[in-house]
Amino acid sequence: MKQVADLYVRVSTDEQADKGYSQRNQEEVLKKYCQINNIGIRDIIYEDHSAKTFVRPKWKLLLVNLKRFKNKTDLVLFTKWDRFSRNAGDAYQMINTLRKLGVEPQAIEQPLDLSVPENKMMLAFYLAVPEVENDRRALNVFHGMRRAKKEGRYVSQAPIGYVNRTKDDGSKYISIKEPEASVMRWAFNEIAKGIFCTEDIHKMARKRGIKTGKHSFWLAVRNPLYCGKIRVPQYKDEESYLVNGQHEAIISEELFYKVQDIVDGRKKVIRPKVETIQELPLRGFLKCPVCGKVLSGSKSKGRKKYYAYYHCYKGCTHRSNADEVNHLFIQELLQYAPRKEYKKVYSIIILEAYKEQTKERQNEKAQLLNQIKDYENRLAKARDLLMTNQIDSADYRDIKSDYGDKLARLQARYSGLNTDDDDIEKLLNQGIENLFRIHSIYENSEFVACRDLIGSIYPENLIFDGIGFRTTRINEAVQLMYLINKELDSKEKGTNQKCFDLSLMVGDEGFEPPTPSV
Repeated sequence: MKQVADLYVRVSTDEQADKGYSQRNQEEVLKKYCQINNIGIRDIIYEDHSAKTFVRPKWKLLLVNLKRFKNKTDLVLFTKWDRFSRNAGDAYQMINTLRKLGVEPQAIEQPLDLSVPENKMMLAFYLAVPEVENDRRALNVFHGMRRAKKEGRYVSQAPIGYVNRTKDDGSKYISIKEPEASVMRWAFNEIAKGIFCTEDIHKMARKRGIKTGKHSFWLAVRNPLYCGKIRVPQYKDEESYLVNGQHEAIISEELFYKVQDIVDGRKKVIRPKVETIQELPLRGFLKCPVCGKVLSGSKSKGRKKYYAYYHCYKGCTHRSNADEVNHLFIQELLQYAPRKEYKKVYSIIILEAYKEQTKERQNEKAQLLNQIKDYENRLAKARDLLMTNQIDSADYRDIKSDYGDKLARLQARYSGLNTDDDDIEKLLNQGIENLFRIHSIYENSEFVACRDLIGSIYPENLIFDGIGFRTTRINEAVQLMYLINKELDSKEKGTNQKCFDLSLMVGDEGFEPPTPSV
């Protein structure tokens, strides 16, 4: 015959009941225990009084109900004996009272068969010294913090860019802290460009004002908290997963997952070093035309001065004079510099090309939705296999962890496809303004900004063959600017309608040339 139980959930004060997580955690644990052991639940009693005596409002009401509905309840379940009582004498009397009513009290985390006399010694121990069980108290805190994470609250030390706050009601939360938040936003965007490695970006971020070590910075760029998510870690048979946080996000989910692809090595990046010799701004961006290795560079002492060279290594003897290469590279950049008198023409053509390409977004959205539904169906099938014992819980956790991560990435990509046209026009104007200054930016800006500009225009490495530069791909918007310049050069007035028939479509990535610090 199926047993029926009353669940007794107690905390010490009403403040803990209103603001804490222990009460909800006890309820969850008790319900799960009843589900596993096929025990019916008649009632759940919530108490917020001390366990020094049984003079408690909800407990008195429970006794009245047990007497009124005798033989309707078989068990009174609680998580531990200190939830029941902290007074051994009162506890023994209450146990006898409950037994006369045909009810057995039991702590699911400290089970005792009270029909065995020796177990009364253990019961006395559980009732007399609960205060000294530090490990148990620590576990209570752990469950409370875990419950807080499940509800989207971040209750630990605030990471870089956030600060811990307390509301008027005493509840804890985190809020954005400037200027650290802006520096972290900048760092995520720099990593997403794929130009410099994470270590160099950390060095630049420290110069911008954040005070954190290399390891802490690495953990920060891996933390989904920055895109508004909180990770609930794996515990026992419950796998790790993400929940929506109650704090304000610093970056978008799309940007966060793009950064994860780069730091995980799923996306090819150039990763030259930020710091290099001033006379060798292209070091790390050039490939050897002979063997295909990335060229290094150094300075050699002549009779009167030092001369800089880009050169290969490990047996390859190729080398090029750095001054000549740098001069030719500046001429290469000038091909992409727009003309101020045609700013409106550039804006119209590039915006039209962008809008034409984004028509494909609807198809991409449909494909993403299909993929999302496919993975959701796979997860549902895995749950069915688990319920029918065709796979074990460990296999299910692995499947859910793998598919859950892919689902999150697909959903982030889907949300990132929604772009406001007004924002696009603003970004376009900023990008064109940067290109107007392309020559002066390269020659006069900070050295790091120069290398950032090079990496933004040329996503792939350059090959200098002694005459000119070759590369497999350049920034799509810059390439379209080059085609417009050629078309304008072929017209006497430079505004012929054929300019609007250029076929190059501007891609989403690299649409706006980044603004270097000047």
